[in-house]
Amino acid sequence: MIIAIDGPSGAGKSTVSKAVAVKLGFSCLDTGAMYRSVAWYALQEGVALDDDERLTGIAATKQISFSSEPGSAMPKQVFIDGIEVTDAIRTAEVDRAVSAVSAVQGVREWLTRQQQRIGEQGNYVVEGRDIGTVVFPHAELKVFLTATDEARARRRVLQNEQRGVGSTDFDEVLTDLRRRDEKDSSRAAAPLKAADDAVVVDSSDMTEQQVIDRICALAEERMR
Repeated sequence: MIIAIDGPSGAGKSTVSKAVAVKLGFSCLDTGAMYRSVAWYALQEGVALDDDERLTGIAATKQISFSSEPGSAMPKQVFIDGIEVTDAIRTAEVDRAVSAVSAVQGVREWLTRQQQRIGEQGNYVVEGRDIGTVVFPHAELKVFLTATDEARARRRVLQNEQRGVGSTDFDEVLTDLRRRDEKDSSRAAAPLKAADDAVVVDSSDMTEQQVIDRICALAEERMR
């Protein structure tokens, strides 16, 4: 079974997906980390973010892999071309670069192939921006998780404070989120949008646990 959770940056997809997977005994496929890995590699190599050919070449030739611990829903480490980038892909610099990279059609096509192969191997919770519309259009459950701009910015600031990377300035984070929303929603390749058959969950006034319980309840309905 595939549970697809889409939504804008800062909506809480990563945290919620992990908790849902743990509660249901599923695994998480961190597609966002795959795009971030390509963005990180491009930055390290000095590849221009508008050089579609070279960005596609990275996605096509550099293997992205995960390591995990037994019984853990989330991968413990992320690697690209054998380089461990778990923390390196969560910086503000990568935050600003990843939308441009993920808008490249060739990058999306190569990473989508990898994601679909992984998804065929078991029960996964998969979060991103086009999971229910492009990557897994036949997912048994599709959720579009969203929240107000301000709520998402507050959560991202708190997250950055806790992990010690990324900006903790509210106005800067809010501006970056809105800029990324515009890029993700207007790109030609797989724009951010809710699938026609997705359940929209607005978490602005919900606790994290309420969101988790809501999605788990939807999943359990589908499994009956």
